[in-house]
Amino acid sequence: MDTKTDMMESIVCVEPGQMALEQRPRPVKAPEGWVLVDIAAIGICGTDYHIFEGKHPFLDYPRVIGHELSGHIESGPDAGKLVVINPYLSCGACRACRRGKPNCCSAVSVLGVHRDGGMCARIAVPAENVYPADGLTPQQAAMVEFLAIGAHAVARSGTGEGDVVLVTGAGPIGIGTALFARLAGAEVHLMDLSPTRLDLARDLFGFEKRYQPDEDILAGALSEGFDVVFDATGNARAIEAGFPLLAHGGSAVLVSVVKDDITFADSEFHKREARIIGSRNALKSDFERVMAAMRAGDIPTDALQSEVIAMADLPGRFADLVGARDHLVKVLVRP
Repeated sequence: MDTKTDMMESIVCVEPGQMALEQRPRPVKAPEGWVLVDIAAIGICGTDYHIFEGKHPFLDYPRVIGHELSGHIESGPDAGKLVVINPYLSCGACRACRRGKPNCCSAVSVLGVHRDGGMCARIAVPAENVYPADGLTPQQAAMVEFLAIGAHAVARSGTGEGDVVLVTGAGPIGIGTALFARLAGAEVHLMDLSPTRLDLARDLFGFEKRYQPDEDILAGALSEGFDVVFDATGNARAIEAGFPLLAHGGSAVLVSVVKDDITFADSEFHKREARIIGSRNALKSDFERVMAAMRAGDIPTDALQSEVIAMADLPGRFADLVGARDHLVKVLVRP
């Protein structure tokens, strides 16, 4: 490759603590069944922060980050169409895939984690992983993926009208979960170690019922516990602390993932006839549910968007963003 247009700028986490703007080859031809997408906007995720901090268990460096992606189809009959990219590339052959659960494919490959992601100008992805984003802006479309994780968790839980739910962890995934639990008709409570995050949840999204972990909340109207406890903390001790907060007949939904073992008192769990539900990634139906809610004005996308940064400025800003993440909901990057 010897022309400027054969190369593109990409954001690469070279090693923990080092983010760089590098020139990488620009894809010019997609494999059969794949499409080229010119990236329009990228969301920065907690996963990206963990990669920068060296805390991600499934990643080899260097890695082009970025899996919250929107863009325009590069060529063909749909050229120029705005799409959302589903970053979970499934094998299509394992038992989970055969049963319509590609989100938990046994060989799933996630953009920006297991393979290079979309923090770049153009990417090739399977055609089945792009969904039309008609009626959305590129920035809104780049926020669909992280919201789909919460939408999937709420759908998995069966949360509905009249349920009293607690979301532990008021970061972006927790906020997304809380928004879709509220849309499902539930009374939503939030818990987080950070008073800053809790204040953001109140000021931007109207979540008034907020607690910190050291508060004794099982009293009065909450004395019987919560119908559903969603964990979005990524902390094993927080997950364990959520089990005693379940009402009889309740469900604990693990939206986050931890490497640690998790324990609970079986007698307490059994007498409640409680359920533990794992919730991993999202399905096409969850992406579509999120986009429909955005089009209907049910998701406050302006409040979710904390800042838009030019890609060229990101390496110099990334460490500061990591340190300020309690004050941010979603930072977007512009190629």
